[in-house]
Amino acid sequence: MTRALPVIDARASPLARYLLLAYALLVIYASLHPFSGWRDQGAGAFVFLAGALPRYITAFDLATNFAAYLPLGFFALLALHPYLRGAPALAAAGLAGCLLSVALEALQTYLPSRIPSNLDLATNGLGAFAGAALARHFGVGLLGSGKLYALRHRWFVAGHQHDLGLVLLALWLFTQLNPETLLFGNGELRGLFEPAPAALHPAEVFIQMEAAVAACNLIAVGLFLSALTQNDQPLRRMLLSLLLGALALKTVAVGVLLKAQNEFAWLTPGAFVGLACGVGVLMLVVALPRVARLALAGLLLMAATVLVNLAPENPYFANALQQWPQGYFLNFNGVTHLVSLAWPFVALFYLMLLAPRLAGERRGSPDQL
Repeated sequence: MTRALPVIDARASPLARYLLLAYALLVIYASLHPFSGWRDQGAGAFVFLAGALPRYITAFDLATNFAAYLPLGFFALLALHPYLRGAPALAAAGLAGCLLSVALEALQTYLPSRIPSNLDLATNGLGAFAGAALARHFGVGLLGSGKLYALRHRWFVAGHQHDLGLVLLALWLFTQLNPETLLFGNGELRGLFEPAPAALHPAEVFIQMEAAVAACNLIAVGLFLSALTQNDQPLRRMLLSLLLGALALKTVAVGVLLKAQNEFAWLTPGAFVGLACGVGVLMLVVALPRVARLALAGLLLMAATVLVNLAPENPYFANALQQWPQGYFLNFNGVTHLVSLAWPFVALFYLMLLAPRLAGERRGSPDQL
């Protein structure tokens, strides 16, 4: 017996709006990173509009600028639906991307480390319009009574707050593109403070701490997902799919961004033990009641964040990072570092907001969140 889908209304997709907001913030941060050295350099903020083309133009820069704004236009058009449709929606979404690019290029005028250019603006604008065109032809059909709507309500609990949880899960996957952290080791704050004096540790300490960080985070994120999932869905398969996606992204980060000889350099003995223990425990604890899973997820997130800040620095990994030529990926790595640092704290706050709703559902109270 199949479960009927919720009645469709004329409201815009909350998930699309949340994705648009999250992605726009990432674009803003990447465009203004490293946020230091601000000063007036004697030129107008919009002088780049009539300036000459950059002396050095690379295909990588053009492709990156285009690709960075393509999701922005895509999410913008979906967020406008159904209030604005067709060509007006495409124009509004594309122009919104262009206006954001103009503002960010103008702000880059005050950053000595950044060079604003009209070519960047043009490729950003093309990306935004291309993303909006893709959304118009393929994305809008997924909303309302389309496939995405059906999958969203078949797999996950309905409601704005659960849409926000799905966005947080997407950001957790994004953090796996940060090659600087231990496996799943988000929330490291030590870079904000003076480094502690180096100390010698036996190899067993590194293995134990890496295993604990990986296992606690894996179980916590798995329980986080389970709190958003409909009770009649194959939860364990969904958890394994999320895990495989995260490991694939970590492999890409190490192989492409860190330029490691071995793409699986992240699979240290500690990470392997943590994965094995984490998967085993997770497959058991997902049988707990939903409220208990939520509480355990919060506790494990706090424990994992403490552990990642107490874990001694692996000297071999630290040496690899010192020789890491970030090059073209400097700004992208700045974004992944920020999201990685903030994610567990934002997720904990979200779990605290979600807990009263789940407790109310357990008592049979109506949905008020």
